[in-house]
Amino acid sequence: MDKRLLDILCCPVSKMPLRPLGKRELDALNDAIGAGKVDTVAGVTVRERISEGLITTDHKVIYRIEDGIPVMLPEEGIGTIQLTDFPAA
Repeated sequence: MDKRLLDILCCPVSKMPLRPLGKRELDALNDAIGAGKVDTVAGVTVRERISEGLITTDHKVIYRIEDGIPVMLPEEGIGTIQLTDFPAA
């Protein structure tokens, strides 16, 4: 992702800055998705693995990136509190 774009993006709800998901975080998220244990903020079950994502710097919400475009809709966010084996901040 372009550094300039990352510098201006923030969570649409909390306005927290974002950073790219690390490999361990992405692996933990995808393991939970595979187990059917991940819902969006809107309560929709996430069924497809995520190849890229952004996470708020307070480690609370993840936004997926699709085809290089961040999906920054509030209802599409994934709360990390539901992820029991998610790496600590």
